[in-house]
Amino acid sequence: MKITIAYIEEPPFGWTDAASGHATGADIELAQCVLAAIGVTQIAYRATTFSALLPGVQRGEWDMNVPLFVTPQRAQTVAFSAPVWAIGDGFLLRAGNPKSLTNYASVAQRDDARLGLIAGQVQHDSALAAGVRDSQITLFDQQSEAISALREGSIDAYASTALGNRILASRMADAHLEAVDHENESANARSTPVGAFSFNRNDTRLLAAVNAQLHAYLGSADHRSRMARYGLSSKELDAVVAPPHAS
Repeated sequence: MKITIAYIEEPPFGWTDAASGHATGADIELAQCVLAAIGVTQIAYRATTFSALLPGVQRGEWDMNVPLFVTPQRAQTVAFSAPVWAIGDGFLLRAGNPKSLTNYASVAQRDDARLGLIAGQVQHDSALAAGVRDSQITLFDQQSEAISALREGSIDAYASTALGNRILASRMADAHLEAVDHENESANARSTPVGAFSFNRNDTRLLAAVNAQLHAYLGSADHRSRMARYGLSSKELDAVVAPPHAS
């Protein structure tokens, strides 16, 4: 049985290893564990852009996507698995945070603040909901493009997951950049959003098999150990998995 899974270049969740040319990352390894357990003998990986993930699985160009945030709008077009992590947002910005950007609301309060986002990601909706204006936002197809713009000074912050930005800053070891987790936008800030694998809505057999294995595997010692290697801790896992148990 062969399955093709699409991913994007977004450490620590997934990326193409420069030395081997192979897909790697927390979400990639989780997919490998789950798919092997349900009898998949061959996995093909398709690197793509974020904006192509949902249309690609809808059209049947591949069988599943790496986890992305679950939203009601997205759930109308694809079928989501059980959630596999819960992660809040954060900024990657220039060291010292010269414009004191701590969340989307702080961007909205400064006319001179410019925010970089990946087109189609939930951070775009969150920024707009917090009052960030379209004129303050630059959309990119790839994370690498946003980082280049940040280094060049054409944007002041790049918004993504807090965990992803922390890992990215650590991997780049660039003294001119730093990651900050978002402060709550308000006392009524929404709960931490969850991410899940996504499938063609007609592929009910694959979805059911993956879900059954996720329910058995998530929260196990093996799962937590594997995810910890990529920086995912109990903070990102406990909201969506069972308490730790022996694998």
